[in-house]
Order: sequence, then structure tokens, then C-alpha cells
Amino acid sequence: MSAIRANPMAPDPWRIERIRRETPDTFTMELGPVVGETTRPFAAGQFNMLYVFGVGEVPISISGDPTRGTSLVHTVRAVGAVTRVMCALKRHDVLGVRGPFGSQWPLREAEGLDVVMVAGGLGLAPLRPAIYQILARRTQYGRVALLYGARTPADLLYRRELYRWGARADMDVQVTVDRGDNAWRGNVGVVPRFIATAQFDPLDTMALVCGPEIMMHFTLLELQKRGLTAEQIFLSLERNMKCALGFCGHCQFGPFFECKDGPVFRYDTIQRWFGKREV
Repeated sequence: MSAIRANPMAPDPWRIERIRRETPDTFTMELGPVVGETTRPFAAGQFNMLYVFGVGEVPISISGDPTRGTSLVHTVRAVGAVTRVMCALKRHDVLGVRGPFGSQWPLREAEGLDVVMVAGGLGLAPLRPAIYQILARRTQYGRVALLYGARTPADLLYRRELYRWGARADMDVQVTVDRGDNAWRGNVGVVPRFIATAQFDPLDTMALVCGPEIMMHFTLLELQKRGLTAEQIFLSLERNMKCALGFCGHCQFGPFFECKDGPVFRYDTIQRWFGKREV
């Protein structure tokens, strides 16, 4: 999908064109190239390495629309040294970008099937390109469900898009929070519980899952209760990715490297190691 770059370890300068606050600790940046290129194609599910010059580099999933390649969109939570500095950057500041890297959501293989997407917290960001792509080719898929959970109403990402997607007649969107507040009138509870009532045919469904590992663990149990096999379930994982090319070994996961072989894995290929620490 992406072009082979001359030196994949060398970041290219990209300028921040827009920044939008999503939640108190999460923001979305839209980046445009500084020199030399007008587009950088990517596939839904891939990630870039974003480099804050003089501070460090972090892997961030691409959260924009793969059918619109004129900019790169990333949604970032400020939780570490690099992302906290990144959070303070302004429009027109320049970042280094390496990528895109990694595997992708199997959207071609899902054509003709029902698709259920289950996201927890920031896990909606890597799934958003898949949602864009599915909706752009909506007639190629059966029933489409998005089940999304966050800790509180203030932690919900992409509120306007959630509303638009939920208003569509051809998409089932269920949003829930672990803890509501006085203004919240929606669902309360963990997201895996909504799998039991989601509209899809287990025999002809592909499930795409991304979120905290504990959320994915219980999501897997509920999907399997509905009759999905491990071959029908795909997960996006992210543990300690550093080089993005499988050189450093920090993200080794059993016999795999999450940066090079993932981040998207079919569940049956990794279930032996999923949920185990230090594998």
C-alpha cells in the first residue's frame, strides 16, 4: 500500500495544519508535508512514528481517512514524556514522520460479510480509518455495527462523527460509558456486554477489535459466545514499539514483532500468547 522509502529510519518533516481537542487529555492533529511530497498513502490499521525533535519518538495509529491522502491525521493521548510535549505544540510547528508501518484491517476479506467493530477508549482511533473505508464502499458489506465504550462521557472521542454514524439507517452504533454523569442519557456499562444484542450473523461476520487488553479479553469471550471463531476476529495490539521495523525487539510478542507483523493480527495466530505478560 505504501511506497518503499529510501531510509525508513529517517523522519521527514511534516507541519501541523490543524489541532482539535477531543477530550481533556486527547487531541487530534492533521499534518501536511513540508517538502517533497503531496500525499502519503496508508491502509486502515497502520501507524506512523511521530518524532518531536529533541524529545523522542512514539508510534501513533493513523486515524484519518485512507481515501483522502493529502494529509495525515493522528489522535494522541498525552500520557508520556513525548506525547505531553506533543500536546503543547501549535499550528505550523513541525514534527518528524516515519511510516506508515504495519499490517492493516482486512477490509477486502470482509466484503460480503457483516462487520462488527468493538472499540474501547482510544482504540476507536485505529478503527476510524476502517469505518471511513467501509462507509465509502457501504454496499460491499452486510450489516455494520460499531460498539464503542469509554470511561466517562468526557472521554468519548469523535462525538460529532458518532452522532452522524448513529443517525445512519445502515449502521448500528452503540455507545456506552463505564460511569455516567448528570447530563448523560446514554448507555452505562462495559462495551463487551453489548455484543450479545448487536445485529450480525455469526456465521458471516468479521470482528475488528481495538482497546485496552482487558477490554479485548472480555470482548473475545463475548464474540465467541455469539459463535464467532478465532479466524473471524482481528485485534490491533500495541506494546512498546520503538523502531517500527522489527530491529530492536522491544515489541516482541511470542514469535512476532508487533510493529512489523502487526499491529493487526488475526486472533487464531496469537491466541496462545494473548493476555500473557513478557512474551
